[in-house]
Amino acid sequence: MKGMEGSLGLAPAAGDRSSLRLALAGGGTGGHLVPGLHLLRWALGQGWAPSEVLWFTSGRPVETRVLGSIHEHLPGVDVRLVPLPLEGAQGGAPSTLGLLSRSPQAMLLARRALREFGSDVLLGLGGFTALPCVLAAKSLGVPVALYEVNAVPGRATRRLAPLASRVLHAWDGSVPKAGGSKHRVIRPVVGPEFVRADDPEQRARARRALGWDPERPLLTVLGGSQGAGALNRFVAQHAARWTAAGWQVLHQTGPGRLPEAAPGQAGYHATEYLDPMAPVLAASELVLGRGGASTLAELAAVGVPAWIVPYPHHNDRHQWHNAELLGAGVRLVDEEGLTLDRAEELAAWAGPQGEARLAAMRAAFEASPGGGAPALWNALVELAPRLAAGALVG
Repeated sequence: MKGMEGSLGLAPAAGDRSSLRLALAGGGTGGHLVPGLHLLRWALGQGWAPSEVLWFTSGRPVETRVLGSIHEHLPGVDVRLVPLPLEGAQGGAPSTLGLLSRSPQAMLLARRALREFGSDVLLGLGGFTALPCVLAAKSLGVPVALYEVNAVPGRATRRLAPLASRVLHAWDGSVPKAGGSKHRVIRPVVGPEFVRADDPEQRARARRALGWDPERPLLTVLGGSQGAGALNRFVAQHAARWTAAGWQVLHQTGPGRLPEAAPGQAGYHATEYLDPMAPVLAASELVLGRGGASTLAELAAVGVPAWIVPYPHHNDRHQWHNAELLGAGVRLVDEEGLTLDRAEELAAWAGPQGEARLAAMRAAFEASPGGGAPALWNALVELAPRLAAGALVG
């Protein structure tokens, strides 16, 4: 990685570690929420988590699912959620015109919340929620940091980078060629609970703990926080074939999409949402899923082989590029390639043929790509006017 030689390994000084008045802006999808959760979990494990955190969201249902149990994950941390009125009456991500027309009101709400909270710094996690929050922070003189988790920079990062004091990147490829010193590569931010699971007996124990047969391999299907219709259809058509071949199948359908699941059968279980995710990955021999950056970072941290089916309708194909960064640990499959032949191949991977392939893919994850949490935390402390002087050591 480049650009972080001077920051990795630094730690906030004693007495200042938990006093950061942190505000976060991220919502709409799980990918704009999970990195913030990982950062706070890491800080909590270090004893540095603030007692209060301000978090701006869009009020979408996915946020209730991802953040609904936040107080269980972050005991002792009061997370104040502030939904901003950015979506239209029909829901869904707003159009550009809709976002611009609703941002003034959202900015005023964000400005008031930032001022009342006494925010030291705002961390933007991507997505449309960031726009009014960044504008509000700038109007108050609150420093702004942006975190870009994808292999190619998203629209929020591209448009708001000129207003930010720091832009932190999970991957080198998202750094603009003329980015300047404000851009830093820090590696993906992954929670401390995502640890390598290379030992087959360890994975068997994890399956037993989750109520699965420890002797049979587990295939986990992840369509992202919103679910994926193409994956759901593929699973519904072929889950019986896979369980007959020896797989156990855990299928996350997405919110409100249980009717898309396969008919009930032994060795198959469907659920709208999986939480916590770390124990599931520790139990899995293979994941079939989308290419969201946070999911891929978690897969690599645990060392779980994956068949990745990138969402095909992003103009920048960022899910495809995200998956390419993990090399031989993942296999890329076009959505159009979810055919009977592919289903039969996946069934065969439950046997000896698959054991060798999966072992090779698992070995391809030579080192976890995670480790970005300390660098991100230090970047935020550096920006905090109250803490910057003498707050870093190392």
